[in-house]
Amino acid sequence: MAKQAIEQTGIIPRSIIRTFDRFRKQLLPGSEKLVIQEFRISRFQVLVSVKCLLSLTIIPLLINYLLKNFLLIPVTENFWNRQQNEIFLNSYQQDRAFEEIKKFEEKIYFEFLINDIDSNLLVIPTKDYHLNSNRHEVTEKKLVPSKKFLQEEIQEKTIELAIHYNQESIIALTNLFGDFITFGVVSFLVIWMKPQIIILKSFLTESIYSLSDTTKSFLLILGTDLLVGFHSPRGWEICLELLLRHLGFPENQDFIYLFVATFPVLLDTVFKYWIFRYLNQISPSTVATYHSMIE
Repeated sequence: MAKQAIEQTGIIPRSIIRTFDRFRKQLLPGSEKLVIQEFRISRFQVLVSVKCLLSLTIIPLLINYLLKNFLLIPVTENFWNRQQNEIFLNSYQQDRAFEEIKKFEEKIYFEFLINDIDSNLLVIPTKDYHLNSNRHEVTEKKLVPSKKFLQEEIQEKTIELAIHYNQESIIALTNLFGDFITFGVVSFLVIWMKPQIIILKSFLTESIYSLSDTTKSFLLILGTDLLVGFHSPRGWEICLELLLRHLGFPENQDFIYLFVATFPVLLDTVFKYWIFRYLNQISPSTVATYHSMIE
């Protein structure tokens, strides 16, 4: 089945071989039966590919959702809230919480100063000493409940952030175990559905190769610019930070910068080698169109 599903590449481009083969089949007697048979094979290939793709997508997501909501989250909450006293999963969460507290204090203090200035502007200026002294006494009396109000607001915000980051730690641990189990489910499905995977791979390959040279070149340029283009490092940084935060790992900036400085370069080298080694043999016209579009 594997030999029939995947065409072998050779010196002559596949498009020329496919065109010559179709022309030869049309000259032979009984070509109508061959057309009907090819249609049935193509229909079977599409149905199997769609079914395989849906199975590889829906089954892992469904298992991940059920495990997280009915098993992993309750177990993790019980362990995290009762078996230990930590709130933050790593120091980077703690730094983010401190930064939010600092911004909140600055915001509250700024609003307090604005309100105090507005209240002072409402008082009519006067040269009477007794009136001025009374105004200062009123201002000092107002500062006492204002400071108490600030402390209560900061304390409330601190409790809110503690609850938020405690829940974020629980979700991160749940994501780590849930994604690990999902990866295992996907690996099992790939092994168990190996014949369907071969048909799906053949279907996707034929679908891509059936596109025009301009469309294929456009997709190549779009993919390379997104992954290894001039603006791609910032995108890699954001994606890596989100992935580390999703799994609860420390968001080490040195590791992120090292990854961004090396992995896209390696990916670009592999991509250029694939174009030179394989795409030149499969579809040289696409390579020519690709080079014409990027120049």
